[in-house]
Amino acid sequence: MSPSTAHPSLDRTDLRILDALQSDGRLTNAELAEKVGLSLSPCWRRLKRLEESGVIAGYRAELNRKALGLGVTAFVRIDIERHTPAMERRFEEAIADLDEIVACHVISGEGAFMLVVMSESLETFSKFALDVLMALPGVKDTRTSFSLKEVKSSPALPLRHLRGGR
Repeated sequence: MSPSTAHPSLDRTDLRILDALQSDGRLTNAELAEKVGLSLSPCWRRLKRLEESGVIAGYRAELNRKALGLGVTAFVRIDIERHTPAMERRFEEAIADLDEIVACHVISGEGAFMLVVMSESLETFSKFALDVLMALPGVKDTRTSFSLKEVKSSPALPLRHLRGGR
């Protein structure tokens, strides 16, 4: 898929803006304009258009989980009793406000959901799993794997496909 068919409103300058902001979301408009080779007003207009179109969904600080005492990352596959839209919705609503769950995906293969859970220790994870996860609506089975070493973690999204790359 070429850049024009993937997202026709993004040109090379927009992609340079997105790259720059993914590297440093704290850039001022002046710094951003300089990095991408635009004057201030056109850079600001492009940035606002990217925000309003939803391409830029927001800005946030990237926190260091280890510095905050979150030493355990667990991947928890959950299978639910009945795979009905109502049961899945009940499960999704129940996990929405659980801060320990930092990501949830509906998956193919075995299980229905894959959760990424952050915890202080194996002990605190175990308590959370037994007291909270197992009590969620419809949970039939859980299987947990722990991260032994984080090799790569990036909040940046790949943009090569929008440039006509592989």
